[in-house]
Amino acid sequence: MKTKPSGVSEQADVRASERHAGTKTTSAGVSEQAGVRASERYAETKTVAADPRGVDSGPHFMDGDHALAEGALAAGCRFFAGYPITPSTEAAERFAERAPEVGALFIQMEDELASIAALIGAAWAGQKCMTVTCGPGFSLMVENIGLACMTETPMVIANVQRGGPSTGLPTLTAQQDMMQARYGPHGDNAIIALSPDSPQECFDLTVEAFNLSEFYRVPVIILTDETVGHMHEKVVIPPADQIKVVPRNNYSGPKDSCRPYKFDSQGGHPMVRAGDGYNFHITGLTHNEKGYPVMTAEQNKIVVTHLMEKINGNADEIIRLDEDQIDGAEVVVVSYGITSRIAVKAIQDARKEGIKVGSLRMITIWPFCEKRIREISAKVKAIVVPEINYGQMVLEVERNAAGRCKVVSVNHCGGAVHDPQVILDAIRKASQ
Repeated sequence: MKTKPSGVSEQADVRASERHAGTKTTSAGVSEQAGVRASERYAETKTVAADPRGVDSGPHFMDGDHALAEGALAAGCRFFAGYPITPSTEAAERFAERAPEVGALFIQMEDELASIAALIGAAWAGQKCMTVTCGPGFSLMVENIGLACMTETPMVIANVQRGGPSTGLPTLTAQQDMMQARYGPHGDNAIIALSPDSPQECFDLTVEAFNLSEFYRVPVIILTDETVGHMHEKVVIPPADQIKVVPRNNYSGPKDSCRPYKFDSQGGHPMVRAGDGYNFHITGLTHNEKGYPVMTAEQNKIVVTHLMEKINGNADEIIRLDEDQIDGAEVVVVSYGITSRIAVKAIQDARKEGIKVGSLRMITIWPFCEKRIREISAKVKAIVVPEINYGQMVLEVERNAAGRCKVVSVNHCGGAVHDPQVILDAIRKASQ
């Protein structure tokens, strides 16, 4: 796991340092290092400067939803299909407003089923593409997310989480879709999911999401929430030449060598663009490297192993963490998204009381930071996990801690963020 302060500019790094004094972080930024992360092959992949037409450089005061749209445009997204749903609609509105300026296309579809299907088509037509939604809409997208995984179709999906289930609390916050993002589609598959804690990171991580999606040819899900989505803060968008993006890698070789797939458990393989004159086949059925159905148990093992291992096998380099005073800690608070910001107050107060508390903020949610949790759990008394749900990521923490330390869940049903005092009380009890 790489370590570097988060941010896209010197100002952003300063703000991150102020909030997490003494932290050791992975990079979630999109400055000159942005395209050179996830593995040696990823590090060596071709990057280009962002298209200036899509980059609204300079300091802004904007909400997280608008920052998602700006990050997509900066990353080269030129196709957005979506359906309005609270609290994600502002991202779609921002993209629709800016699309004519940059030569992009926004389509309001009839529903979320159509939105995600349109993305699959647009991606194979050569476009970088994105949609935004929240709980009920995300549920409708799940089947075609599975199709995108099987067909190795790059796309970015932002889920601005709200309270559920069903219609639930449309205008209020939650973190209740964490497991659905990973295990929503049927069958074995792997995705990448990132969790911003600020409007600045909504921009940063959207660019990062597109880079990862293009390289690994996998849907990347941005798991933000209503609070971050509607929070207005300073967002610094760098000049276009400082934003490095992974361009679409389209096959251009001989027709008889055309292969839309390569099953080697790695990323970095070219796509074949529809309309370029190549004959190829794309299907959700188990297939060979030409894309044609081969429905045998042996071929299914080859395909599914590749889908899983191209992500899990590179997990150490994909994962981004923000760590603060882990060494020597008796208790470590593991959090993500808006809850990580609420936890800061509780951690600061606990330290004033003499409790040795560390913090681990998960920027990457999936793949999960299994190795790091195993390391930490062998050295501390307890891990405290606050989240705005009735216990989801805490299950992954418990699984990997495997009894080496206490794991304390600080649940919240949603509709609001935690009271920091509740997290502080959990830290006190865990330290005893």
